[in-house]
Amino acid sequence: MNAAFTLPPLIDDLSLSYRLRPAEGTAQGLVVLLHGVGSNEASMAGLAAVLPPSLAVALVRSPMPLGPSAFCAFQVSFTANGPVIDAEAAEVTRGKLAVFVADLQARLRIPAERTVVAGFSQGGIMSASLALTHPDSVAGFAILSGRILPEIAPLLAPAAELARVQALVTHGSFDNTLPVAWAERSDQWLGELGVKLESHRYPAGHEITPQMARDFVGWVGRVLPAA
Repeated sequence: MNAAFTLPPLIDDLSLSYRLRPAEGTAQGLVVLLHGVGSNEASMAGLAAVLPPSLAVALVRSPMPLGPSAFCAFQVSFTANGPVIDAEAAEVTRGKLAVFVADLQARLRIPAERTVVAGFSQGGIMSASLALTHPDSVAGFAILSGRILPEIAPLLAPAAELARVQALVTHGSFDNTLPVAWAERSDQWLGELGVKLESHRYPAGHEITPQMARDFVGWVGRVLPAA
């Protein structure tokens, strides 16, 4: 990924703070990128750098501060029985994300069918939470080393609406933070929901490798083909 990417300024005029890489010329689509817990939007700059310049890219900051330059969508504890989350906070962030995406689409004049939301780890969790409950808001979503929250099950959109959404799941086989079994569960659940799915595993840990990034860019190109 391109380390020379210039980080755009932080913008604070919507429901979530973000940095926007404008498209070159008329935007052909919008990619919303969400970071992991304890990080910030700048951590997604490398992924933004390899996306086509014809797309606008928003690097979004999660709303809950954890420390200097560290944020999260919701707090989580990793236990022997798996992750335990603050479900109320996750739901608040999901609502803010839905409003943010709609407002940014309106501002940039980019429709839902030309929008993708994606994220790493907790960012992937929130991407799935938005798309599976508001499939009318995006054309697709990507879970990069993340999972789908079981807590959103009562909020899922009807199968007929979910059938039009495309999903990408990428995961490292040696992930010690979120074991690869979470990706397998995501694959199974998305299959049951009738979501069009592309899924990949890699000899990697809890990270976005260059190959993951290339596969993500390829998937974005298929979901948002050049107009």
